[in-house]
Amino acid sequence: MAKKEDAEAGAAPEGDGAAPKSKKKLIIMVAAGVLVLGGGGAGGYFMFMKPAHVEEVHAPVVKPPAFIDLPDVLVNLTNPSGSGSQSSDRTHYLKAKIVLEVTDQKVADDIKPVMPRVMDSFQTFLREMRPSDVEGSAGLYRMRDELTRRVNLAVAPNKVNAVLFKEIVVQ
Repeated sequence: MAKKEDAEAGAAPEGDGAAPKSKKKLIIMVAAGVLVLGGGGAGGYFMFMKPAHVEEVHAPVVKPPAFIDLPDVLVNLTNPSGSGSQSSDRTHYLKAKIVLEVTDQKVADDIKPVMPRVMDSFQTFLREMRPSDVEGSAGLYRMRDELTRRVNLAVAPNKVNAVLFKEIVVQ
């Protein structure tokens, strides 16, 4: 009989140990399910529901830029230094229609009185260019950057955002 009691006593701790393990697994599974459902519900709430206490932030109103049309510029370009071939003897011309982009109409009105200074800086720069200087898009970008720099020097303290080309003809 002692053997039966020892066997039952030995079996009881194993039986008691099996029950708590299955309860622990059940608690962990329930807790994980609650976390998943809670996380999904919170995500859905923040994604689809708008809290009432949050005020909408309005983007600042951006004023459209103003544009100043300049008179057409027509200059003869510097002849490339050559060995006297027939193509280097021909005179090359550059005709450009240029527009200045400024931040607003007030700045445009401030620039108009100094327009002769702007045109002078454009003429002196463009007359020194060679036909090879304005070939391709890289040449036009360099010319645009230099004209922007020169116009900003001429209209200081005002600022021109960009020099835009409506038309460029090299002949």
